[in-house]
Amino acid sequence: MKNNEEKKMTIYEYEERYVRRRNVKGARLIIGIIAGVIGVFLAWCLLSITLQVWNINQYAGYAAAAVSVVLFVLLFIVPLVKILRMNYFQTNVNAKHASAAKRHNRRVRREIAAHMVDFGMRVENAGWYDDAILGELETYLQRGDDEGIKRALTALYAGKVKKTAKEYIFRCSLRSAAYSAISQSSRTDAALVTVVNLQLIKDIVFLYGFRPSDTQLVKIFAAVVRNSLISYGLGSVKLGNSIVKTMGDAAKGIPILGSAISALVDSSVQGLTNGTLTAVIGFQTIRYLNKEYKLQNILDGVEVTETEEELQEACKDIESELRKKPRARTA
Repeated sequence: MKNNEEKKMTIYEYEERYVRRRNVKGARLIIGIIAGVIGVFLAWCLLSITLQVWNINQYAGYAAAAVSVVLFVLLFIVPLVKILRMNYFQTNVNAKHASAAKRHNRRVRREIAAHMVDFGMRVENAGWYDDAILGELETYLQRGDDEGIKRALTALYAGKVKKTAKEYIFRCSLRSAAYSAISQSSRTDAALVTVVNLQLIKDIVFLYGFRPSDTQLVKIFAAVVRNSLISYGLGSVKLGNSIVKTMGDAAKGIPILGSAISALVDSSVQGLTNGTLTAVIGFQTIRYLNKEYKLQNILDGVEVTETEEELQEACKDIESELRKKPRARTA
């Protein structure tokens, strides 16, 4: 028998390579704070627009206020709740929690598979997923074949899902640029960019069937705040060095966008800038999702040694051995 098979990675090797110290509870708190900041900023933009209408006509102001409330719920509350309700993979785990994380990730994969199969059956000609792979995924799901589910999901994410996500980014970026070009108000501009960014994140998360972890979601929501503030600043202030640096940092790691940033900054075209920033946030979301999907696959193949069951068994053996030895007699 050939011994050319790769040795399984142990959980301790996985910890050393991929696990980083993160404050999960702190990340959840920060998500709430950043979401609150986005909500307050958007509410302020809508209120400002409403007051402008009010100054023109009082009755029109009442109507604008009612419309603003509905828009706030539909365009902020609903997308935010949908994003946060999605499940996510647990990958930043140590030896103590590895077994539980693997079980959790197995459930998440099955939920994703069921979500995709259900969507494929209910929505005709959506074009989100490959029909042939969906058929295989349904079969694997019925059999409870976790390895088959992993293979099918990996194929979908590398193929049709990736292509569809890029189409989302392209459309939302054009929409953000078009809105900015039409709008002549910095507040309206910032509100539209915020809404489009949140919608893009929600659509990508729904497409993939899971969301990034809390720590990654903090970075994505922070990028939404950054985009909104930059958009607001572009409406009244000419691009300066600080904004140029922010945009350069945002586009880091995305070669195509990075090469185009300097041209966009030099031209100071507001619509193109907002469109580019929207594209950046879309690619950032995809990158985090792909990274965590890859990590959960690696974790699933990790050998978890010295589990709690093994420790209990060892303790029983020790106790049994001690009982066999005669006790020393006391004087």
